[in-house]
Amino acid sequence: MFDGRVPTVLLFGAPGVGKGTQGTILGQIPGFCHLSCGDVFRSLNINSAEGREIYQYSSRGQLVPDELTVRIWTKALHGHIAVSRYKPPDEMLVLDGIPRNPNQVEMLKSTINVLAIIHLICLDEARMIDRIKRRAIRDNRADDANEDIIRTRFNVYRQESEPVINCYPKDIIKCVDAMQSPPEVLVEVLQHLIPIRNKWLDELPELPM
Repeated sequence: MFDGRVPTVLLFGAPGVGKGTQGTILGQIPGFCHLSCGDVFRSLNINSAEGREIYQYSSRGQLVPDELTVRIWTKALHGHIAVSRYKPPDEMLVLDGIPRNPNQVEMLKSTINVLAIIHLICLDEARMIDRIKRRAIRDNRADDANEDIIRTRFNVYRQESEPVINCYPKDIIKCVDAMQSPPEVLVEVLQHLIPIRNKWLDELPELPM
């Protein structure tokens, strides 16, 4: 039942597991809208006050403070809705990078209705670090090429972000092996999400004729 909160899917997992890749693909499928917190941050003008503040943290591999993160992300969400890039409640919002800690979970409870969490899993940290470094070369993302910064991100993930998964009911968490090829991961993700989306649409009230 739609209660004003936007229907949401969280893509969850350690750095390098492919959250952004899967989110981008899902965002091209009718019925889904991808809104990456990292993309929102990278779209900021580096010379703006918010852009400079974000860069202070991201350049060191540290998390941006919660209030600043939620404020900027919420502004981006409202912008997407205003220009009809995202049309709730019929479309599902696909998130990666937010909420990044239990405090953000609480801050966003009145905004998002999390219907599913896709937990992309890889237990081999070395392979993840190698994947991130190769992505940095391909996408010209200098901050991802520094291994010290990458390892800082893994430490921050373990300390700050990993507990997020415990803030939600276990029955909405769907585990997917992130070391499959992107198409194989996508197939498995859609096998989880299509029934959830269909059930959500079935439960929406019919529009008056």
